[in-house]
Amino acid sequence: MSKQVTIIGGGIIGLSSAYYLQQAGHQVTVIERGDITDGTSFGNAGYVSPSHFVPLATPGIVAQGMRWMLRSDSPFYIKPRLNWDLIRWCLAFYKKANAANVEHGAPHLNNILHLSRELTIEMKHALGDNFDMQEIGCLMLYKNASTEKHEIELAEEAAHFKVDTKILTAQEVQAMEPDVELNVRGGVLYPQDCHMHPGKFMKSLKSHLQAAGVNLQLNTTVTGFETKAGKVTAVLTDKGKFTSEELVIANGSWMPELTKMLGVDLLLQAGKGYSITYEKVARNLRYPSILVDDRVAMTPMGADLRMGGTMEISGLQSPTLEKRAHAIYKAVKTYYPNLPVEFPKPEKIWSGLRPLSPDGLPYIGRHSKFANLSLAGGHAMLGVALGAGTGKLVQEIVQGSKPTIDTSAFSVERFK
Repeated sequence: MSKQVTIIGGGIIGLSSAYYLQQAGHQVTVIERGDITDGTSFGNAGYVSPSHFVPLATPGIVAQGMRWMLRSDSPFYIKPRLNWDLIRWCLAFYKKANAANVEHGAPHLNNILHLSRELTIEMKHALGDNFDMQEIGCLMLYKNASTEKHEIELAEEAAHFKVDTKILTAQEVQAMEPDVELNVRGGVLYPQDCHMHPGKFMKSLKSHLQAAGVNLQLNTTVTGFETKAGKVTAVLTDKGKFTSEELVIANGSWMPELTKMLGVDLLLQAGKGYSITYEKVARNLRYPSILVDDRVAMTPMGADLRMGGTMEISGLQSPTLEKRAHAIYKAVKTYYPNLPVEFPKPEKIWSGLRPLSPDGLPYIGRHSKFANLSLAGGHAMLGVALGAGTGKLVQEIVQGSKPTIDTSAFSVERFK
């Protein structure tokens, strides 16, 4: 039965949800405060990555984070401040940063990563192959012996999740990148990983939805909600009221602001990431890579190249810090010494906010407070990787059908 569905949020999660809901015959309205021309879904690394099956909250990350917190240019930084929501999030993160959380979460993360990879490839053919998507794998590169040991152990663990890997020497890695010099100890190739130009993907998805009759209500700010008899009956905005039979909140790092309007408490923090994109690089990379020791991602996008990284938890309104982008660039030049790129002018530095749950797993599902309310968010650095899979699950949840995979680990009320 066709339903009138309102989605708040026009990022990769919101648009992917709209894609599958429209396909299933529902009338869909997407309310977005911007115009879907920028945002975190545009400036990220563009990975569709089964290799990322380990949740963010892992053993040792708290101790490492405490050391990094002394440096505001480090890969992971929390700006010290008295904020109750941040304190609660940090306490929950601390409790979840252990082996038991990884053991519990990794199988579920692996399931949705594989589902999303299959669906993204299907979307590539349905939308037209016009966003530079390649299914050639991703390299995990390292310099230190301790990092090598850890990455080889991860590669062995990946086999249990049917994720292919290939351990490479420094010479073998160099042979894969004949156009640039590499300074690494070795690497692990994950052949099933894919990458794309996320900005082109978003534009393609937006055009498809508009042509399919989805109402994209852009440059519109949500101001409140109307509720009745245990349901959210309307979304109030600066452009008017939108009635709805089903409501999906998928607005990324701003999700807690909206859920609070409905009396729903959600543990989520915004993690700022930075990227620099170079156009028409003379000697470009052939493979995407993650520079593991420095937590930097490299993505060739046709003739262009993007480098990105860092995790800065400093609030929704924090300024862009040039030194954090410079730390990314500096790290890249130690791995690729003769890569023909220079540090850009400040206006060329991009930053965006990634929504972080305390355990590194997304929130996907209904909330018990309202019978027609679903949440989809908290995907951290995996928005593109999990977009299609999340969209499909949202469609199934809204329809009341059995989800393709077990979603219990993604419960939106797991931190009550």
